[in-house]
Amino acid sequence: YVRQKYKLILWEMRGHGRSDSPEDPAEYSEARTMEDMKLILDTEGVNEAVIGGLSLGGYMTFAFYLADPEMTKALIPCDTGPGYRNPEAREGWNKMAHERADEFESQGLAALSDSTEVQASVSVHKSAQGLARAARGMLTQVDGRVMELLPNITVPTLIVLGANDEPFVTATDYMEKKIPGSRKLVIADAGHASNMHQPQVFNDAVLQFLDEVWKSQDRAGS
Repeated sequence: YVRQKYKLILWEMRGHGRSDSPEDPAEYSEARTMEDMKLILDTEGVNEAVIGGLSLGGYMTFAFYLADPEMTKALIPCDTGPGYRNPEAREGWNKMAHERADEFESQGLAALSDSTEVQASVSVHKSAQGLARAARGMLTQVDGRVMELLPNITVPTLIVLGANDEPFVTATDYMEKKIPGSRKLVIADAGHASNMHQPQVFNDAVLQFLDEVWKSQDRAGS
């Protein structure tokens, strides 16, 4: 129904799914990801969009707003966090990202976790080397710009969290507190992929949010 009412544009990041996996590690970065997102929207003739994403995609949602706020109508970050201001915490996260990359290089696609959402996409991923390069270049973080951005976000924001996704409870609480006017939806009986564990609840919430965004725009005369 969301597809019928709104134009839904889905994509897979570099190194992920069916997308290309360039051999040059420099082709994997937050900046390259922003360029890809902008190019996709431009190609589709879209000059303003609601940007949403899950996990790393959720973080990139904020990064896109930081890079191009005028193209961002609203945000839907799902089961994600805003990064780290503390260099030591960021170093710990980056260590994990590099370890994941090492596992992909040594084990291939067998290194994918056995979580429901990951296993559902095992047959889609083309390149373990691409996933490794993406982990090193896109999952790692270099600064706290996104975290510092939160109080300055001025577009409607729906934060989604699976109730069982414990690693992101604190992060999503923090985002709700810092982003003006945002609201947080906790989906019961759902883990890190709340959209897959409870698709009807997720879809209903997103559709309601989109309707609210458009109604608010209509009232403003935009």
